[in-house]
Amino acid sequence: MLIKAGVDISRLNREIRRALRKASDLLADYNHEIIVTETYGGNHGAGSLHYANDAFDMRDPDPCISKYLTVLKERLGPDFDVVDEHDHFHIEYDPK
Repeated sequence: MLIKAGVDISRLNREIRRALRKASDLLADYNHEIIVTETYGGNHGAGSLHYANDAFDMRDPDPCISKYLTVLKERLGPDFDVVDEHDHFHIEYDPK
């Protein structure tokens, strides 16, 4: 796992931190390395879970990464949302 310069993962809450590790491990199984591009910083929509330290954004240089999102969603379970934002993937802990 790579972390974009200036991005801080230390404030992420426990459940989303575990999701970050699962995402990294899953993609490593397929010889991919995620790049964490945002946590609580940056500009996000009002009420974004980024500001609650329950979300992160990631990308991978390989455009084929999207085919692993279904597996990632299954591994994370129903309390997580995994959203393809076209230039990155948004993962958030949002228990229903």
